[in-house]
Amino acid sequence: MTIDIIQDIPYFRNVNHDQNLSMPLTPKSKALWLGILASLFFASTFVLNRIMAVSGGGWQWSSALRFLWMLPVLLLIVVIRGNLKPLLIEMKRNLMPWLLWSTMGFGVFYALLTFGASYGPSWLVAGTFESTIIAGMFIGHFLQKKQDRQPFSKATLFFSCIILIGIVIMQMAEAKSTSWSTLLLGTIPVLIAAIAYPLGNRKMMALTQGSLDTYQRTLGMTLASMPFWIILMFFGYHEHGLPEQGQLLQTLLVALFSGVIATLLFFKGTELVQHDQKGLAAVEATQAMEVIFTLLGEIILLNSLFPNNLALLGIFLVVVGMYLHSKNH
Repeated sequence: MTIDIIQDIPYFRNVNHDQNLSMPLTPKSKALWLGILASLFFASTFVLNRIMAVSGGGWQWSSALRFLWMLPVLLLIVVIRGNLKPLLIEMKRNLMPWLLWSTMGFGVFYALLTFGASYGPSWLVAGTFESTIIAGMFIGHFLQKKQDRQPFSKATLFFSCIILIGIVIMQMAEAKSTSWSTLLLGTIPVLIAAIAYPLGNRKMMALTQGSLDTYQRTLGMTLASMPFWIILMFFGYHEHGLPEQGQLLQTLLVALFSGVIATLLFFKGTELVQHDQKGLAAVEATQAMEVIFTLLGEIILLNSLFPNNLALLGIFLVVVGMYLHSKNH
């Protein structure tokens, strides 16, 4: 499917046997390219969520419908590959951890991200969410056994500070045109989402320990997060009624581009380097490219104004921090 197609492209294949190519991609290099490609598709989330928010669509429906659309697509993929039964056996064996970490990594993460889209432009939400790079680094550190932990280098901490400063500068730029209450409502939920996503992803990788492939794990987390989405849809119906046709179509696009394609690409990238904490941090760092892709998407699709110089400085620092993280690892 998606990953198989990507791997059929010569640039992503193991090319050690090809005498015409002298620089084959290492697993870490492949993981980084998959992360960048995933960030392109992930960017559609921020833009489409903003479109739904400004058109009056309830954030509860915007988040829950994405995973409802994802479910049959992923189920079909896993069934065709003949891997459904092993997944169900694995989920039954550890049902409560599956429910907990899937709700954290998919439910809490995406509900709060969608909520934040109601209070700020998509590039600001995307930029703030890049704090997930730092969150993933610290989470990975503390999830390791104490004897295996290594102290963070001064360079790593410095690059993380660059990203944080960039996020703060973007918030300052947006504060000039909005109230502090609105800014906080669009920032704090996104910061929590930035922690929930790598936490859920890494805990699920530790739980499954490579026993499931990318498709199985994504489907399993989608299934296990369904109780959360059903509850959220109840509140969405109570507040907004049923979703309109436009919101149904837009959430379908988000589900395909971000929920299926981007998630599978990103999970595949993290799996390639799952035993390398520095490699994992580097793959997560590629998601800073979402800011650039999101900014371009909002300008093209929403005819939004170009960010002011202060906001551009913040975006620049976030991307530079991401790049330095990748080079450092």
